[in-house]
Amino acid sequence: MSSSVAERRARFRNGLAPKRDSNASWSQRVFGNPWLWACVGSTIVFAVLLWAMWDMSLPSDPAQRNDPTITAMLTEALRKSFWWALPTLAVWIVLFRFVDRYRRAPFALWYLSLGWGISVSTYIAIHVNTWAAEQMAVQGNGDPATAAGPAIFVAPFVEEFTKATVLFLLAILARNRLVSRLQVISLAGLSAAGFAFTENILYYMRAFLYATTNADTGADAEAATLQLVWLRGFYTAFGHPLFTMMTAVGLVYGLRSKSRIVRVMAPLTGFLTAALLHMSFNGTVTVASDDTQQSLYLWVALPLVLGAVVTILFATLEQGRLIRARLTDYVRMGWLRPYDPIATGRLRSRFRAQVLAWWRDWRTVVATTRLQRRLTELAYLRDGMTRGLVDHLGAVREEELLWDIRALRPAAIDNPAETRFEFRWWTRRKKAEFEPPTSYPGPAGLGGSWPAPGAGATPPAPPPAFAPPSGRPIGS
Repeated sequence: MSSSVAERRARFRNGLAPKRDSNASWSQRVFGNPWLWACVGSTIVFAVLLWAMWDMSLPSDPAQRNDPTITAMLTEALRKSFWWALPTLAVWIVLFRFVDRYRRAPFALWYLSLGWGISVSTYIAIHVNTWAAEQMAVQGNGDPATAAGPAIFVAPFVEEFTKATVLFLLAILARNRLVSRLQVISLAGLSAAGFAFTENILYYMRAFLYATTNADTGADAEAATLQLVWLRGFYTAFGHPLFTMMTAVGLVYGLRSKSRIVRVMAPLTGFLTAALLHMSFNGTVTVASDDTQQSLYLWVALPLVLGAVVTILFATLEQGRLIRARLTDYVRMGWLRPYDPIATGRLRSRFRAQVLAWWRDWRTVVATTRLQRRLTELAYLRDGMTRGLVDHLGAVREEELLWDIRALRPAAIDNPAETRFEFRWWTRRKKAEFEPPTSYPGPAGLGGSWPAPGAGATPPAPPPAFAPPSGRPIGS
């Protein structure tokens, strides 16, 4: 085994980012990125599964399947249901994007989580729930919604397992990027929101078709369906994200723990908590009376949602304190500047730096964003090293990050508290014209402002007084 392959495997085992090849071109970095091909391959799988679910909604009778009237009615129901379910999904995407503030997960992880919930999780849940309902010999057509037993005792475990499976896969493949509760909660929320999106479409289609084909529901099928849209898309839209968030919290505690028992028990406890909450919700909706449902909604469901919001707020404050504390270690060693912990560990400072960068130009925006990401990664790397989660390779990655931070500083907004607004977007850049100064007699020129002609090049600046772990100077 070559040394490069061994180092790559060791970095993967420690959850560290792979070493970048500075000689690789832009196309090699883009098309050599495995996450790009993971997204491409997953897109094909997502499309096939969505088409399979659409095919399941068509009549099994070939004559009815080829009937243009029935096909047009189903297509119209799908179109309306899609637009009814889309606003709920859009709101959840924005909210979970806002939750992940400090070290945001890459776009590929967001895409895979959302696509998994929309297609893979829903497809598996439909088949497993239907099979379980048939095994339990329920009354109806095998749909878990037609009887209380599968909806209460089967669907919660199946759906929570399928929604959370993508989190465990990403934890294996991208453990170096899942370092906080906020990240895993946002990915879990996206998977759950995608699952609820497809599930809502199926429920809305069923309600719309029933209202269209049955005269006792009234002439306005859309008005009858909108009642269900408000119920599932607004009043109880928190259900799936809230349940899956329990699994996410347990998973992140397992990832950041050195104990093997905690690594196993924390995710399992989170999953069982999610299934129990889901079971209680389905049981209340299926069995309880309207008055009981309203009371439980006001005194149980809404307080749980409020508790989840408070948990996210405290987790945000906790992550800020962790970043400031870990970066302060590097300030004490002389490898970072004194203002770096505040500029990186406070959201308002990060936001001000981004605003200042946008006022300048796109190069400053890119450099500022990269600088904040490198400093945040450095803080979490330091936390992992102090917890014993990373071995000696952490010092190698630490040095790489310190060199990157030093290279990004000149072009980035690294101290927003003492930086003024400068608008440069439409400022024409003029080429600097330099004329050599007039020579005056004297060994150092007139007043000592310029070197004498022929005095030679300017002596190099003295090296910094501190160095990274390898002994090479980093500077601040």
